[in-house]
Amino acid sequence: MGICKVVDLHTKNDETNVPLRTPLFRGDRRLRIALVGMPNSGKSTLFKAVSSTSINTGQLTGTQRAYGECAVQIGFDEARLVDLPSIHSLNNIQRDDLVALQYLLWGDELPMVSVHEPGDPPAPFTPPDVIIQVIDATALERHLELNLELSQLGRPMVIALNMMDEAWKKGRYINTNTLSRLLGVPVVPTVALMGQGISDLFAAAVDAVREGEYPLPQRASEHICDSLHPLSKALTRPELQRAFRVPHSFLLMQIAAGDQYFLDEMHQHFPEMLPELLRLRTEAEQKLPRPLEEELHADRHHRAAKLYEAVTRVGSPHEGRGWRYWLDELFLHPQWGLLGSLVVFAVVLFVVVEVSTWLDGMTAAPLIDWVSGWHPRTTGGVIGRAVVDGLIGLVGIVVPYMIPLVLLLVTLEEAGVMQRIAFVVDRGFHKIGLHGGVAVPFLLGLGCNVPAISSAAVAARGRDRVVASLLITFVPCSARSAIILALGGKYLGGLGVLAIFMLTISVIAVLGRLLTLRYPETGPGQVLEIPPYALPTCRALLYNTWARTRDILTIVTPLLVGGSVVLALLSHAGADNIINTMFTPVTSWWLGLPLVLGVPILFGILRKELSLLMIYQALGTFDVGAYLDWVQILTFLLFLTFYIPCISTFAVMLQTIGRREALFSISLSVGVALVISGIVRLLLESVRHFAV
Repeated sequence: MGICKVVDLHTKNDETNVPLRTPLFRGDRRLRIALVGMPNSGKSTLFKAVSSTSINTGQLTGTQRAYGECAVQIGFDEARLVDLPSIHSLNNIQRDDLVALQYLLWGDELPMVSVHEPGDPPAPFTPPDVIIQVIDATALERHLELNLELSQLGRPMVIALNMMDEAWKKGRYINTNTLSRLLGVPVVPTVALMGQGISDLFAAAVDAVREGEYPLPQRASEHICDSLHPLSKALTRPELQRAFRVPHSFLLMQIAAGDQYFLDEMHQHFPEMLPELLRLRTEAEQKLPRPLEEELHADRHHRAAKLYEAVTRVGSPHEGRGWRYWLDELFLHPQWGLLGSLVVFAVVLFVVVEVSTWLDGMTAAPLIDWVSGWHPRTTGGVIGRAVVDGLIGLVGIVVPYMIPLVLLLVTLEEAGVMQRIAFVVDRGFHKIGLHGGVAVPFLLGLGCNVPAISSAAVAARGRDRVVASLLITFVPCSARSAIILALGGKYLGGLGVLAIFMLTISVIAVLGRLLTLRYPETGPGQVLEIPPYALPTCRALLYNTWARTRDILTIVTPLLVGGSVVLALLSHAGADNIINTMFTPVTSWWLGLPLVLGVPILFGILRKELSLLMIYQALGTFDVGAYLDWVQILTFLLFLTFYIPCISTFAVMLQTIGRREALFSISLSVGVALVISGIVRLLLESVRHFAV
């Protein structure tokens, strides 16, 4: 085991030592994981929860049974995940199910006994390193019969005890620790539909391979073992092991059960041995009260029933449910989860608007009144007034709007809500060509695009990293949200603010689909971890809020004050008219805005907070509504929302995705900002014209 240093993206500079489990399964050493289960066990749901946007599909050779296969990132490890067709049993199965068994046994490396069979191997990839059996917890006894058969394959195995919520509804309470001890394999309770337990499940699968853990031998009843002893001894010949390449116990059970496939192969390759094996099988059957195949099935059913009784308690439904269960029903449910996420988002906007309005009246408004009578004419006085205006603008943006928003986002993250929202929107991200692993960086982008892009660089790679970084620049960060809340909340109302955010989501979705055409290749799926709910501590809230807003002192304040001074001096010298004239085609002709807003648009690339301050200075008042009507305010807000985020964002994009893609991001954001804001302005002007 080694030590890996991980940089905390939230605090940027803090490093954490994380134990590194070795060997790492990456590149050529990546794992192959097979999902196996009976029908309606939730196997395909689990596959979809972790799969990438690019899934290789096909049919097992010679059958109509489809499989799915994709890459998955599991922490530092990599794997290829195979979703096999459902299977009921491994004994005397039909051709379609037989091919699935052949894959589990041999993969694309067919044994000597299969060389005479025409066609390709069952599937075009290597045999699994570990099997994940997905079990319906509401029908545990029936699924345990299949588990007893799978345990004979000689491969590491993990059980996903799925649909645990449904089992609780029916009053079935399963002791997973006891079940794990009796079977000798990790048993992980999951609710695949809601993403619960999936992270632990795949971590257990990787550890099972790393530690070389195999299922405990599940011996048949004593009287069956005694009757099969001569047959077992006859099957220990080395040439049989080399030809079939299957565990001895599995070969014994197949021959004892009269499995037609294995008997046919024995006839093809060992015709001189087959009569003796059939004689020993008949002698074993004569010692038992029923045909051997029935005895084996009854014995397997009996052992599964005993296991079920040993680990299951039947009680009243709904036992042990509390507020955590119902919150997960809201946030993780496939249908209700998206609604719950929208409710959280709406509540955040409502609280921030209400709190921000009150804070604005308590902080910035008195300061604005205090300096309203100061109209300097000298250069020194102009600079002094510009510095004061810059500081007032800083207070008016940061205190009422930015800090409450960041504090709420940090609270949701510390409480575990943000991670649940990320899991729910994973399905939506797949529709735009990204996996759910970048959902958290997108949500972080609501605070600041800079750590969000850095987080996406860690959570994704290759094409996914580039596309996620390009789209994150369109996520309204706290600075842009502060401007939207400050102007939109005051002059457009709550519905106007909500409309801007909804339009932003729509634009990101459309751009995501378009960018997948530019970058067609895809990255691996992600196993998202859903932490337990937790009550945020004051220390954590204050620390993380400070970590995400401390750039205000080091970057924003100098830029705001310096930008305010530069703009004031430009105005004092009359140079601002030149810049405004250059931007006439954008501001006046296309966006329908006053010419004086050309300078705020230009300097907005430094920091978005600077744009709002420069609007105040350019108009000569903090009452924007006196000079701009609601259409102009909405048009300007849309332009700032989609326009280049800031220089800091561009700098981090240079580091993470390179100069070419960073420059493409600038051209994309400018183009989208012009198109969206211009079209919306023309539509609203037309509506207003016909309304009059």
